Amino acid sequence: MPSGKMVKFILYEVLQFAALIVPIFVIMERFALLIHRLKKLDLTVYWLVVAVSIAYVTSVTLLVWAPLKYVILKRPTALAYLILSTLPCFAVLIASSKVQVDMGCKLDHFVELPVSLVLFSLICVDIIERIRPCNLTGKSDSLNPDFDMPGPVLTHLEQVTTVSAQLHPNESQNSLTQGRPETRNGRTSRRWEDFAGSPSSRAYLYSSSSRSWSYSGPFSFLWWKDERSEVVLDSFLFWLDTAEMLRITGETSIFYSGWVFPVYILCFLSTLRIIITPQNPLLSFAGFFLQDLPFFIIRVALIAVFGNVTPVFYPLKNVLVSLTFIYFTFLTKLRIFNRRRMF
Repeated sequence: MPSGKMVKFILYEVLQFAALIVPIFVIMERFALLIHRLKKLDLTVYWLVVAVSIAYVTSVTLLVWAPLKYVILKRPTALAYLILSTLPCFAVLIASSKVQVDMGCKLDHFVELPVSLVLFSLICVDIIERIRPCNLTGKSDSLNPDFDMPGPVLTHLEQVTTVSAQLHPNESQNSLTQGRPETRNGRTSRRWEDFAGSPSSRAYLYSSSSRSWSYSGPFSFLWWKDERSEVVLDSFLFWLDTAEMLRITGETSIFYSGWVFPVYILCFLSTLRIIITPQNPLLSFAGFFLQDLPFFIIRVALIAVFGNVTPVFYPLKNVLVSLTFIYFTFLTKLRIFNRRRMF
């Protein structure tokens, strides 16, 4: 009887291998059917293209994918997936557009299933890589130990030596006399009591986390959360902008024009972010240079040439993310933006 870890390992490997080969087979089959309809020949060309796809998948699996999985099971698998599956699929989609334009016949612009399948398989690979350290049954293990805090934490702080303690005895005595609480009718001033009880004078630092919420009432099930399900949601939200950019290629006016080249190239460059782990500081930098900035430029150009082929929401999102990245990363370090008295 195989252990639970072995079952999870086999399940993940089967899903990743399916995500590798299924998009290739689907797109190559559509491409083979397109060539058959354009050439108007017998099924020889069709089966030849299908045989090429089978030979490619077999050779890639035996020579690259299986040895890579045997040696390492870390993030480089995502890079191998991009090179072996996503890049060939995008190349076939660009080739299908070029072939139809050269033949002067518009039969198939590969909308819906092929493009969506490529991106969905990429998201599945991303989810598997992120959720691999977690258990599939029982209580979830924290994906980010830095935020695994059950509730508010009181951290004891050492007492800081005051300035008055470092002065000479005379100066210290004068200073303490001036800072002594005022006594009226045998009672200490309320202002001094407030100061003594203020957070700045306490020897504890109160820290809290968003994970500290709890509720034990009849609707406690509404408060339940699991990081494994959040990984799936975060992955789909992470690739939402790329999905919209790929949707633009489904427009007939764009697919049968030269604009399909930069759109697919920029989409592939944005997929390179899958190589970076979610907690890596390079992720925001890669998101700016590989997605938001180039996507904003290409979207503005597409709207100027073809009209409203994409919602205005997405270029606004790109420009807002780009501006905030530039401001908080670079401009805040300048002297004019580094004044604490401003705001």
